[in-house]
Amino acid sequence: MLIDTVTITIEAGKGGNGRVSFLRNAQTARGGPDGGNGGNGGNIFLQGVNDSSALQRFQYQKEIRAEEGIAGGKQKQFGRNGKDTTIYLPIGTFVTDTTTHEQFEITNDTDKILIAHGGVGGKGNDEFKSATNQTPRYAEKGTPGEKKELFLELKLIADIGFIGLPNAGKSSLLSVLTHAHPKIANYPFTTLEPNIGMLYVGKTKQIALADIPGLIEGAHSGKGLGIQFLRHVEKTRIFLHCISVENDNVLDAYQTVRKELEEYNATLLEKKEIILLTKTDLVDEKTVAAKVKELKKTKKDIIPFSLYNEKDIEYIKKILAEQ
Repeated sequence: MLIDTVTITIEAGKGGNGRVSFLRNAQTARGGPDGGNGGNGGNIFLQGVNDSSALQRFQYQKEIRAEEGIAGGKQKQFGRNGKDTTIYLPIGTFVTDTTTHEQFEITNDTDKILIAHGGVGGKGNDEFKSATNQTPRYAEKGTPGEKKELFLELKLIADIGFIGLPNAGKSSLLSVLTHAHPKIANYPFTTLEPNIGMLYVGKTKQIALADIPGLIEGAHSGKGLGIQFLRHVEKTRIFLHCISVENDNVLDAYQTVRKELEEYNATLLEKKEIILLTKTDLVDEKTVAAKVKELKKTKKDIIPFSLYNEKDIEYIKKILAEQ
């Protein structure tokens, strides 16, 4: 199951304590202060990764801590700094600080974002000696690292999103256009999580296609697979709206999905949309023509399509490549 929302707690490393120590060896019985400083605590960074399942680890690991700084030692030895921790998040993840409500998006796999500073190491007693205090018997403690609660929300990034009611043929379409292997069966909600595949055009161009689980009436309020997957249509440029020719009323099927998009986020209706009338091999040409005529009321481009027609497959590849 794709984990696309999770709340985690992160805590940078505490700074190491400074040391209270005095020089004692065979040559010096009562030497001066020589306590070293503590090391700084480890920072926590966020970095993008091209893996939509990367939030999976947080299903059971809700707390992330960086390493603490090491305490100072004798003979003015500084403690080692704590190691930094990098948390890898899928590209397309929105990160929200639940306290300040500040938000930003992970947009690439190269930038490292400092999200929590490690604590500062405490000073050893050697740092506090002076002409008036030659034997300080105190040292600083390291300061705590920053602690934050983060809400992580993945919105898949794809060029074209396949939308439609359950059993509209979206997963089958994705499988023939790309190397993706979504679960396919003839019953509702076979697809339980979004799937992404790459359509290769020529030698260099590739287009990301996303198969969004089927929407039903009331999806925007949580019915069916509900609102948990509607967020994934926000990042697509174009909708390929799949409508099965098996629907008694194809226009109702179209309007049901459009209404759910509008209720969730009205700006989604502004995206370019192509209607794909699927499974045309199941009916005769007269029925297909009638369904196409009905859908033309939407004033959208209507493409009849069968997975078993090689010309249809090549044509839809061409159309998608031009977008």
